[in-house]
Amino acid sequence: MIKPLALLLTAIAAFSLSTAQAADTKPLRVLLITGGCCHDYAAQKDILKKGLEARANVVVDQIHSADTSTKPPLAIYGNPDYAKGYDVVIHDECASAVSDPAVIEGVLKPHRHGIPGVNLHCAMHCYRVGDAKEPAAPGSERSLWFDYLGLQSSGHGPQEPIAIGLVAKNHPVTKGLADWTTIKEELYNNIQVHPTATPLARGKQTVKQKDGTTKDVEYTVAWVNDYKGTRVFSTTIGHNNATVADARYLDLVTRGLLWACGKIDDKGNIKPGYGLKK
Repeated sequence: MIKPLALLLTAIAAFSLSTAQAADTKPLRVLLITGGCCHDYAAQKDILKKGLEARANVVVDQIHSADTSTKPPLAIYGNPDYAKGYDVVIHDECASAVSDPAVIEGVLKPHRHGIPGVNLHCAMHCYRVGDAKEPAAPGSERSLWFDYLGLQSSGHGPQEPIAIGLVAKNHPVTKGLADWTTIKEELYNNIQVHPTATPLARGKQTVKQKDGTTKDVEYTVAWVNDYKGTRVFSTTIGHNNATVADARYLDLVTRGLLWACGKIDDKGNIKPGYGLKK
């Protein structure tokens, strides 16, 4: 029988090895883009940076606009090389009124050239050409951003708790994670899910109707997408600061980011050098 001291020494040795590997491995360079309507991005950008850097061997740089309109003047617009030198881009902007296909093409260029993407919450409601409530044909101009995401969403209902259930528990992103229920949050609808996307989790919300009755609404809330050979992870969860700071949310986003960068193996293990303490 292994004695407690031996177990402790083994755990210390394993932690020391992981820390040493992380120190010897070049960190992933992450570009986090925030700004626009309806969210406390001033706080959330720092919550995300701190949470991700505490969970993985990454360095997060930020492009942020304090503009709170639906058309924030983000520095990435008109600069298709904005992601040069980065390993992954996190889109956490809320720019629903940015609809110029030329601008959208510029935002997409790094991802078309193989830079992975992570998309959080209102990123799903950005860069919409035409009526987002009408299904856009994959491959069309209207579907530029939806093709990248792998899912089309047009809006959300009231803020109520969302019961999140994993539907792909053996996927490398979700391996080791568990179902949970959020605080009051926004549940984004699904107009359509593209065949290139793999749902990871669904969210169920109980919504009160005008006649006083209640109705259960359920949609996909986390998924991965194959965008022309580039890995993309997305989740529609993350409106409120308390949710963004929730360890369960940060664990999901961290694993999604590492998977997008190819740093999680098929069994769900983080590759040596890229995992840090929680």
